[in-house]
Amino acid sequence: MMILGLNAFHGDSSAALVKDGKLVAAAEEERFRRIKHWSGLPTEAMKWCLADAGVRLSDVDHIAINRNPRVNRLRRALYVLRRRPSLRLIFKRLANIRRAASFEDSVQAAFPSETLRAQVHHVEHHLAHLASAFLVSDFDEAVCLSIDGFGDFASSAWGMGQGNDIQIDGRVYFPHSLGIFYSVITQFIGFPHFGDEYKVMGLAPYGEPKYMKEMRELVHIQPNGSFKLNLNYFRHHNEDVHYTWDNCAPEVGTLYKREPMESLFGPQREKGAPLEQKHRDIARSAQGMYEEAFFALLQSLHSKYKCNNLAFAGGCAMNSVANGKVYLHSPFKRLYLPASAGDAGGAIGAAFVVSRQIEGGAGTSARPPYVMDHAYLGPRASEDEIQNLLAARAADIEAEKCTVRRFDDEGQLCQATATAITEGKVIGWFQGRMEWGPRALGNRSILGDPRRADMKDILNLKIKRRESFRPFAPSILRECVSEWFEQDDDVPFMMEVFQVRPEKRAQVPATTHVDGSGRLQTVHKETNPRYHRLIEAYREITGVPIVLNTSFNENEPVVCKPQEALDCFLRTKMDVLVLNDWIVTR
Repeated sequence: MMILGLNAFHGDSSAALVKDGKLVAAAEEERFRRIKHWSGLPTEAMKWCLADAGVRLSDVDHIAINRNPRVNRLRRALYVLRRRPSLRLIFKRLANIRRAASFEDSVQAAFPSETLRAQVHHVEHHLAHLASAFLVSDFDEAVCLSIDGFGDFASSAWGMGQGNDIQIDGRVYFPHSLGIFYSVITQFIGFPHFGDEYKVMGLAPYGEPKYMKEMRELVHIQPNGSFKLNLNYFRHHNEDVHYTWDNCAPEVGTLYKREPMESLFGPQREKGAPLEQKHRDIARSAQGMYEEAFFALLQSLHSKYKCNNLAFAGGCAMNSVANGKVYLHSPFKRLYLPASAGDAGGAIGAAFVVSRQIEGGAGTSARPPYVMDHAYLGPRASEDEIQNLLAARAADIEAEKCTVRRFDDEGQLCQATATAITEGKVIGWFQGRMEWGPRALGNRSILGDPRRADMKDILNLKIKRRESFRPFAPSILRECVSEWFEQDDDVPFMMEVFQVRPEKRAQVPATTHVDGSGRLQTVHKETNPRYHRLIEAYREITGVPIVLNTSFNENEPVVCKPQEALDCFLRTKMDVLVLNDWIVTR
């Protein structure tokens, strides 16, 4: 049974292939098109997934898309009658729905020489989110929660997952959304691009929660643990907000009403204007408001379902700061967060909804033997491919006065790389299959020495050129987490922020944020043996089981192919490039 899952016609378009109940390939379209958050039909990702599995479109039995324009129709109609939004807004939404409904025609047009025989399934957006967490976890049962911007006229959904089945019995409907609230604050303090919310999360520790009263004016927590927005401050629900989703980097217009927002917080920050302490305080207060609403909902869900397991997805599940506090501020004892909690992850979720319904039988306890414990599901490069690339680019490499060496012994390669890290060099680390999701997890990573207080400045000077308030992440050997962090949990996808133990912070200043925290990745020998071996080699030299890890890119999507890694190395001031068994050194 071959099932192709898709997130299409939305930001972070993606494709995933499930074969006989197991995930065999997954990738985001942006990695192939080299445009961040690319939106549209993910044709390149689809083609790669099929080619990687050695099949054609005609071999696919089912296609699952994480959107169902038929759900919540009555609520949509009632909303239009009651709220009377602008006609342009209505026409835009109807056009978007029609495009999703004519999905088969779009796929056939993208593959004109092939036969589309697959049955197409439209999976409700939030059910796909919930499935992307629960149906690939090791939980037999769990509370399932999705918090997002919007999808299929809802912003949040929750219920219980048991066996192969997820029953949704609660939702927050349009226009109320924690995702929209966080996006509004992101825009208001001068970060206008799609996906900039992580900048607010990084900025927040530099501020104080001085605007909590104002934030509670925007978000009203309900007695049942749910939430509502004060719509007097928002415009997404009744005005023609500009959206661009078609074959491009997505764009979102201003989501808030300027005059009432400025009456609360003062003048908005224009893009590129200096960051003031007020903006840091607003960011900290917004994070505090999100956490207040999030934990109120978690408390309510735990009280309702009496289950200690939580499977959490949706765009807001990318808030790793709040995720790291789940065990501290809620009764839940175990948490599963997928590698791609946002809309891209809906491709996996939609595919597994269909897989479990067809192959497992909804509601049964028997489950296919698949647990997603790693994210290494994308393209890989062969040794021949890399050798041919280095030969073809020999003149460019020599022009940069670089040397090239191949290592036959993995231990020696890791030892040489670890030594370079201890010397303060910036390492481009390219190996194995590309990671699924937004995080670099040791296969398409830039590495540095966490012991150097100036390492962040070195990285920003040589390559990243990003805001100084944004932290870099620690990759740590799984067996050493409790020694270095105040919580001991498995975080393979870098989706939780924990406090570094106070006595350890001075040893790893480059990966310890201003508030003493780190967004860690736990590295397992079983799922990434080479990366684990590299960190082991670094620990043997330094006594520290951590390396600094950031994504292998320069203001672009994370590199996918070896030629993109080499191009990034040559145009920046990176010191060392490791391509599988090859090391290029400046």
